[in-house]
Amino acid sequence: MRFVIQVVTEGKVTVEERVTGQIGTGYVVLIGVGQEDTKEIADKLVKKMLGLRIFKDENGKTNLSLKDVNGGLLLISQFTLYADCRHGNRPSFTNAGAADLAEELYEYIIEKCRAEVPVVETGVFGAHMHVSLNNDGPFTILLDSNEIK
Repeated sequence: MRFVIQVVTEGKVTVEERVTGQIGTGYVVLIGVGQEDTKEIADKLVKKMLGLRIFKDENGKTNLSLKDVNGGLLLISQFTLYADCRHGNRPSFTNAGAADLAEELYEYIIEKCRAEVPVVETGVFGAHMHVSLNNDGPFTILLDSNEIK
């Protein structure tokens, strides 16, 4: 599983010109599910994401968590995080999880986050989406379940 976490001052996702999710300060998180992913792996990444201290404190140090700044989450499914570009110029997505597994885990992640964070907005699984954001910093972090202990 992979999370691309972007610290934002605002983020929005639209589907067919309709806003499906919008936040102010917080994280826009692109979520990729791999073939071997499970709820246990999702739990581990959600816990790590919510515990990150990557917002600036009063001294300008990255020392505050999402909860500390009352930030929101905008969660967006993105199978292309599993693109394999090692051969040729056309990416392969064979390492991405099957749609039914990915949707189940995406919904599970949303549920887990809503239990911890007051504002959790989403994209639409499998839809063509337009994502806009104002990345603050810019500050972007990649969490990969293969690299998290």
